Amino acid sequence: MATTGLQHVAAMYAGVVAPPLIVGAAVGLSAKELTFLTGACLFTAGLATFLQTLGIWKIGARLPFVNGVTFAGVAPMLAVVDSTENKDDALPVIFGAVIVAGVLGFIAAPFFSKMVRFFPPVVTGTVITLIGISLMPVAFGWAQGPVPGADDYGSMKNLGLAGITLVIVLLLRRFTTGFVKQIAVLLGLVVGTLVAIPFGVTDFSPVGEADIVGFPTPFHFGAPQFAAAAIVSLCVVMVVSMTESTADMLALGEIVDRPADEKTIAAGLRADCLGSAVSPLFNGFMCSAFAQNIGLVAMTKIRSRYVVAAGGGFLVLMGLCPMAASLIAVVPRPVLGGAGVVLFGSVAASGIQTLVKANLEKDNNVLIVAVSLAVGLIPIAAPEFYHAFPETAKIILDSGISTGCVAAVLLNLVFNHIGGGRDDDEVTAPME
Repeated sequence: MATTGLQHVAAMYAGVVAPPLIVGAAVGLSAKELTFLTGACLFTAGLATFLQTLGIWKIGARLPFVNGVTFAGVAPMLAVVDSTENKDDALPVIFGAVIVAGVLGFIAAPFFSKMVRFFPPVVTGTVITLIGISLMPVAFGWAQGPVPGADDYGSMKNLGLAGITLVIVLLLRRFTTGFVKQIAVLLGLVVGTLVAIPFGVTDFSPVGEADIVGFPTPFHFGAPQFAAAAIVSLCVVMVVSMTESTADMLALGEIVDRPADEKTIAAGLRADCLGSAVSPLFNGFMCSAFAQNIGLVAMTKIRSRYVVAAGGGFLVLMGLCPMAASLIAVVPRPVLGGAGVVLFGSVAASGIQTLVKANLEKDNNVLIVAVSLAVGLIPIAAPEFYHAFPETAKIILDSGISTGCVAAVLLNLVFNHIGGGRDDDEVTAPME
C-alpha cells in the first residue's frame, strides 16, 4: 500500500507543485514563501484526496481518485495577479474567489450532475486544449531564466539546460517502462538540477532555511478578499473543473468495474468543491481530479481506493514537512521550463485526445472548436486586445480558458441543442 500510494504521488507531484510555482513567481514571492505556498498546496491536495477516496456522508465518490491543484485555474489567477495593483493583495483576492466558487459549486453539485449533456467532448476537449496552450508561455518564460531583463535571460546556457531536461524526459518516456516511465518528469527535474550545478544556477539555500516540521498557518498571506471580477472568473473555472471531474469519474468507474451513476458523480463533485472551498484556509488553490492517476490505475490494475488514500496521506505529510516542499524551490527555472514543455503540452494533448471523440466530421462541432479556440487564444496571440475594457472585465477576458469555455458552451447550445441542432451536416471539404 505504501509503495503503490507513493507511485500515485510521484505521478502527480509535478502537476501539484507547478501551479503554486507559477502563481507565486508572478506575485513575486521569496524562495521561502514559495516553499510555504508549495507545501500548502501539497497539504490541501492530500485533504481533498481523503475526501474523495474515503468520503463522509454524501461527500466523495469513494473511488481511487486523486485530487490536487487544477491547472484550469492558473491562467485566471495570473490575470488576477496582473490586474491587482498591490501584489500583496493578489493571493487574498484569489483565495476569496476560490472560497466563493467552491461553496457555490458544492451547492450546485447535484444539479450539475444532471447537466452533463451540455458538456460533451466538443466542449471539454476544447477547454482542456486551451488550458495546455495557455500555460505554454509560462514554460517558455521559465526556460529563459528566473528574472526577465537580466543579463543571462534567454542565454544559450539557460536554453541549453531547458533543452537537456526536455531530452532527458523524452528519453525516459521512450526507453523505460512501468514506474520509471510514470515519473519521467520528476526524474527529469532531478537530473536536470544535477546537470545545472556546474553552471552555478542551482541554489540549495531554500532547503537549508526550511524547517523539518511545519504547519500551513491559516491565512498566512492575509484574510481573503472578495472581488466580483475574480469571483466570476474562478466560478467559470469551477464549472470547467467540475466538467473535467465528471468525465474522469465516468472513465474511472469503467476502469474499476463500478460505473459512476448520478449519485456517485454528485458526491464526487461535492468533494471537489468542498476541498476547493477549504483549501484557501490553509493557503491552497482550487482542487480537481488528476487524470494521469486514472491512467496509473488502468496500467497497474490496482483498484483499491485505500491505496490512493495512502497517497493522500503522503501528500499531507509532505505538506507538513517544509524541507520536503523546499526541494522543488531548488530546481532552476530553466530546468522547470524544459519539463514544463512536456507537462503543459501533455495537458493540451489530453484535450486533443478528447476532441477525437467529439465527432469532428460534423460541421457544427468544427465551428464550435474553431471559434472557441480562437476566442480563447486572444489573450495569448494579442495580449493588448482588451486594453480598452475596464480593469474588472479584463480579469475575466484576459483568461483565455474562461472566455473559451463560455464560448464553447454557448455555441454548443446554439448549434447542438436549441431548435434540435443540425447534427446531420457533415464537413465535405476543408472550407465548407
